Parts: sequence; structure tokens; C-alpha cells
Amino acid sequence: MPVITAPHSFNEGSLFVDLEPVFGYRLYLKCEGFNFAGSIKLKAANEMVESAERDGSLTPDSVLVESSSGNLGVALSMIAASKGYRFLCVTDPRCNLSTKLLMEALGSHVHVVTDLDANGGFLGTRLEYVRALCASDERYVWLSQYTNPGNWRAHFRTTAPEIASHFPRLDVLFVGTGTAGTLMGCARYFRKWQRPVRIVAVDSVGSVAFGGEPGRRMIPGLGMSMRPPLLDESYVDEVIRVEEADTIRTCHRLARRGFLFGGSTGSVVSAATDWLARHGTRDLTAVAIAPDLGERYLDTIYQSNWLQDLYGEHLLDAADADSPWERDSAPRSPGRRRRR
Repeated sequence: MPVITAPHSFNEGSLFVDLEPVFGYRLYLKCEGFNFAGSIKLKAANEMVESAERDGSLTPDSVLVESSSGNLGVALSMIAASKGYRFLCVTDPRCNLSTKLLMEALGSHVHVVTDLDANGGFLGTRLEYVRALCASDERYVWLSQYTNPGNWRAHFRTTAPEIASHFPRLDVLFVGTGTAGTLMGCARYFRKWQRPVRIVAVDSVGSVAFGGEPGRRMIPGLGMSMRPPLLDESYVDEVIRVEEADTIRTCHRLARRGFLFGGSTGSVVSAATDWLARHGTRDLTAVAIAPDLGERYLDTIYQSNWLQDLYGEHLLDAADADSPWERDSAPRSPGRRRRR
């Protein structure tokens, strides 16, 4: 059992879930939510903060500021509290309420922008606010997860080697794309590995990260309203865009089996199972990355009123069919066998 003095010193990196009993495909899900920040963003946050400390741009008088839809903000809040820094997170209305409250509980300040940018998202507005803040006071230090190489280096050093050590015969890796830090770190690592690995990037419909038309996106985590500066598509073999309705159905299907994951995981697993179904082979070793767990989404993707208002009342019909309550809802006479 580890004994730690700083919360960022602990991160479980070797837990995988075999999803074949749930979806019928040999797919292993790397679970990144078991740390005190609750997500994979702890790795990037720690790398970027330590790099800023080493180069002298971050001092005891500094005020950390970052644009985040949630998970990186929580990770930076935790690290800032541990190290004695002040931290301001600039976010938008899509940030889950529980995430905002968690950052504030850790002592951070949270600013929510409400004006849409030119692409119909909030990212441009968030970035304008951060730039203006930094220009107004030199004490503000912006780590800039969107351009900071520490973002992808964290996963080159940790996430990818963790996968490689457990799956030396890896064939295909599914990675969700937001800032592209996780994607690029893993893709760069496996480009130089002992065997070819197909890298499949997962994006949200309505995101413009890989081009295409911008559209409504209500679930934070994946997708961007601009092209990620860290993204180098030469490392990506394929891109799959997932509708938010499919994201939600996949999350609920996992929850029916006792696995409560976040929205990004629903998108990645939906893309992975679709890809495996289309390629029709059972002898591939496939891994997908789950960035976080589902507790922070209880008031959104797991809340029936929120779902019905945004996506309609029949969104979860297919997922509910997998529920034991639905399967057993029809009355049966004694001795009658249940139809399957």
C-alpha cells in the first residue's frame, strides 16, 4: 500500500476492464479515473506545472490560470492546493456543476464565460478572457494546455508505456481527442514501437478538430471549436466522429453492468465497438482509453430530465432494454418460460 504526502503522487495506471462480456468484442478499457483528481488530466497537469517550475516561469507569487471544460481544472486545483499556488479556472456553461463545486472546494476561483465564439462554441471566448487577464497582470501564468508540449509528453512518458507493458501484442488503440495531448503522446510512442499499431482518433460530431462543420455539443471532454494546435494528423490512421446520442447510450449500457464512466469514455467505447463490428475480426488486440469516471456527470448524462430536454424521451430505449427492470417488467404466468 503506498503512503503519500502529496495528492498528485498517486495514480493507478494499470487497471483495464475487459468489455467483451458487455459488448461482445475483445476490447480492453484503460481506466484513468483512479487518482485524487479523478481523471487522466492529472498526468498533463503535473507535467506542465513541474515544467513551469523548472524553467522559472512559475514562482510562489504566481497565479495559475487555465481554460478548461472541467477535468484539467480539477487536476490543477488539486495540485495548486497541494503546492500553495492560487488558481483561476476559466470555463463555460457546459462545465458540470459538480466539477465547478469541486474546484471551488479545493480553493480555486472559477470564471464562467457565456458568450459564444465564431464557431458556435465557447473556447474562443475562454481564450480571449485568459489572454486579456495575462496582459493585465504579469503575476498570471497560463500553462496553455492547447499548445504546451508537456501535455503530450506526459502521455508519451506514462500512458502509452503503461498500455505497452500490459499488451505487447497491441494492434489498435482508440483515443478520444480534445486538446489532442493524450492522442499525440500515445501516437508518438507507438510510432516508434516494436510493431505497427493502428491509431484511431475519436471526436464528437459538431467538433471542428479534424475539420467539418461546427455543431451543438453539450457533453464536455471531447471535441474542439478550433483545430488543436498540438494535433499532427500524420500520426493518426483514422478518425471516427460520434454522435452525442450514441455517447449517452453507451454510457448507460456500461452503467447497466455496474461501470459508471464519463461522457468521453462513452464516445470512445462507442467508436471502438463500431470499428470492431465493421472490421469483423476477433483476433485483434484492441485498447481504448477511459479518461474519467461518471460521478461528475450525474446531473447531465445520467439525469433523465436533462436527457429528455436535449435529446428526446426515447433516447435510451435501446439502453433500457438491457436493464433487468425492463427485461422483467412483463407479467408472466407460473411456469411460463421467459422469451429471449
